[in-house]
Amino acid sequence: MEKIKVRFVKLKEGAQVPTYGSQYAAGADLYACLDQALEIKAGQTQFVPTGLAMEIPAGLVGLIYARSGMACKKGLAPANKVGVIDSDYRGEIMVALHNHSANDLTVEPGERVAQMVIAPYLTALYEQVDSLEDTERGQGGFGSTGSK
Repeated sequence: MEKIKVRFVKLKEGAQVPTYGSQYAAGADLYACLDQALEIKAGQTQFVPTGLAMEIPAGLVGLIYARSGMACKKGLAPANKVGVIDSDYRGEIMVALHNHSANDLTVEPGERVAQMVIAPYLTALYEQVDSLEDTERGQGGFGSTGSK
């Protein structure tokens, strides 16, 4: 398993270093850097600061995903489903948590609020053409490959 160094700065007192929950965990937990509990009303979204800024190496991206326990048990998950931290971004990493439950919920200082996966990506060179190659599927829409 390859490891890559990701430099970070603690922007606020109380910011916590991302941690992996197990030896082979793909995502590192991100922690809420709050002075006091933050209420997220039912159906609402709040930005939760991590207190961290990172220097993600070029060619890599930080992908912010829900923590399964928080999403399934509490109903709190990133509003944008997957957050993208580009390698040239140097601001504070914030997690936009959406409350999918019917109850107002609280995020506590130091609580694990999301997980970040560092992954490689490709940059596409988009080329306009007059036609595309034919495939067996063609223009079949969502769900069209499973019905016969």
